[in-house]
This record gives sequence, C-alpha cells and structure tokens, in this order.
Amino acid sequence: MHVDVNSAFLSWSAVKALEDGSDTDLRTIPSAVAGDRASRHGIILAKSIPAKKYGIKTAETVAEALRKCPQLVMIPPDRDLYVRCSRAMVAILQEYSTCIERFSIDECFLEYAGGGAHPSDPVQAAYEIKDRIKNELGFTVNVGVSVNKILAKMGSEMEKPDKVHTLFPEEIPEKLWPQPVGDLFMVGKSSAAKLVSYNIKTIGDLARSEKRFIHSILKSHGDLIWNYANGIDGSRVTPNGLTVEKSVGNSVTIDHDVSDRAEAKRILLQLSEKVGGRLRALGTTASQVSVTIKTSDFISYSHQLQLGEYTDVTGDIYDNACWLFDECWRGEPIRLLGVSVSGLNYSGEEQLSIFGTRAREENSRADKVVDEIRERFGKGAITRGSLVSRDAVRDKSGPED
Repeated sequence: MHVDVNSAFLSWSAVKALEDGSDTDLRTIPSAVAGDRASRHGIILAKSIPAKKYGIKTAETVAEALRKCPQLVMIPPDRDLYVRCSRAMVAILQEYSTCIERFSIDECFLEYAGGGAHPSDPVQAAYEIKDRIKNELGFTVNVGVSVNKILAKMGSEMEKPDKVHTLFPEEIPEKLWPQPVGDLFMVGKSSAAKLVSYNIKTIGDLARSEKRFIHSILKSHGDLIWNYANGIDGSRVTPNGLTVEKSVGNSVTIDHDVSDRAEAKRILLQLSEKVGGRLRALGTTASQVSVTIKTSDFISYSHQLQLGEYTDVTGDIYDNACWLFDECWRGEPIRLLGVSVSGLNYSGEEQLSIFGTRAREENSRADKVVDEIRERFGKGAITRGSLVSRDAVRDKSGPED
C-alpha cells in the first residue's frame, strides 16, 4: 500500500485551527500554507482544493498566488505540528504492518499481510486504515493498493481526496495508460517535454514504445520510466523508522536595527523557547548550542558551545545562547538572530550533572506545563513576563494591580 495525506500541510493546519476553536475549515475555502502575505514574500507550500480551482500551484510565489486569488487565506508553516501529525499517522499504520517505509513526512509505503484482528483482504484493510486516520486524526489520506511500490503510488495519485484505489497489473491498460506521460512518477517537466516531442503523450504511449528507443532518448532514466509505465518495479519496502532530526533551530529577521543588548536577549529568549519546545515535541535532548548573528551590513557570524550534559530545558538553552551572544557580538546593528541546538540524543540515556539538578527538574516540569497549555489553547495562550512590555502590562492591568 501507499498511504498519502491529502494536501498534508494545509490539512494538518486546518485540523489544528478547528481544534483551537476556528469556525472555518481551511480546506473548504481558498487557502494556502505559505510565506508572509503582508510582505508578499515566500512561496506556496500547500493549497486547498478551492484554491487549486483558481490555478494556484505549489511552489509559485505568494505574489503570483495573490494575483490569481486576492482573497486567498494564508497561514504560516508549522513544522512541529507536521511532525506530530505524521507520527500519529505512522502509529496507526504500525498496527497493520511491521514493514513501513517513510517516503516523506506525509507518505508511507507498507507491506500488508493481513491476519489477526485485521482483514485478510488488503482492499478492505485499506478502507479501514483510511477511515481510522480520518476519524481519529481528523485529516484524510488516499491509499493505493497493488503488488509493488510504483503501482501502489500511482494508485494513490488517482482521484482525491479520501479515496482508496487499486492498480493491479490487469488494471494498467484501463487506469494507468490513458494518463498524460507527465503524470508518471519520476517523469519531470523536461523528460515529459522530450517524450511529447516524439509524440509520446500518454503513459500508454511510453509503455508501448520500444525500450531501446526510450533508452536512446533518456539513457538509463528512460529504462526506469519505461519499466514504471509497464508496472515493473522490483524495489522492496525498506523499513526506515521515523525521520530523525540532526539539529533543531529557529531564526528571525528583524524589521529594524537592534543595537540594544537587552532587546537582543529578549529575542534570544523567544527563539530559545521555540527551540526548546521543538526538542520536547521530538522527545530528544541536545548537547550543543549555537547562536548566529547577521548585521545590518549582511555580515554573518556564529559561535557554538558544547554543553556538559544533554538538555531540552528552555532556560538552559537561553542561558547558553546569551553567553555565546556576549562572547561574539561586536556591537554592530543586528538584523537577524538565530538559535540552534545539535548533538541530539534519542536514546534516553544521559550523563547527568551533580550541580543544579533540582532547579533543572523544576524548570523541566514548568516547560512541560507550558507546552501542554500551548498545545491545548494555542501558542499565544501563555507568555513569559519578561517578553511582555511594561506598557502592555499596564494596559491589561486594573487600577489596583
């Protein structure tokens, strides 16, 4: 089977917005996960089906998309959310198979053998998987079912969303061959254009061509896509576990020159909170902290520090980020700051310090409570007092506060 999330980034963001109390399902209106609407910078990462009707395409610029659909609703990407949703989907798939290959954050191959509490019929099992993901996680998937990976993947690419499609060898002439040759997996724009120039317009045209002729046009890549067009694929589903992050970082480009050390450290605190939250969401800890500075003259430099122990505590990350900042900042106006951590530990085995253990445990518990509040009520539900300006506090306080 090939399991593919429908409009993954947009669907996951839409489900989160509904959980946070939104009255609008982003999947039902022209919407997209993209860069900054106000500055018109960035590209479209994912779009809704209504947005697709306006001709909006993945990877086009925000400015281009807004010219096509001025009322387009845009939301920023949220990688932490995507990782959590992907892992939740894989957790369901693991109930059906021990042989799962993560092909990307939003799609997986799996070998299905049936048996036990699960249906013996793979098509019935595919519908069960699809419905469970929809009912338990709130987003939809397409599932392709066949005898090998290429046919399963091409099956999942058929009519969307929320569908199960079979593409068995006997169904190839009817279901696969009429499609445009550019729709075949691994046929890019340049390859498709070259094939069309030889009057090879459909996948069927490619499949019925002489393999030697396709090789003469596209060399070894031609051999591969000729095999795919004929449903030939000897590759195995290779279990590869969850995608492992090697580092976690956040940076921010500032809309004004920052020359005040206190203001810079407030930004470092915000970044450290994001980095710490991402570490905890991944269930890992880090042993190295880095700080990056870009000046108003676009000169960048960074410093890093190896820690004596692993940590996922926001306070630890921030304290070390401040130390690095003080060590490397030369007083120039700052336009970008970044905080990242590396040396990630997924084993759960850590070298503990004999100093400050109680304080670290208290800070760790506090971080987890903050994470739970933000997960339940939104990222803006709780903020550190040091990040709230005095004027803002005064405005929100009563006369006796």
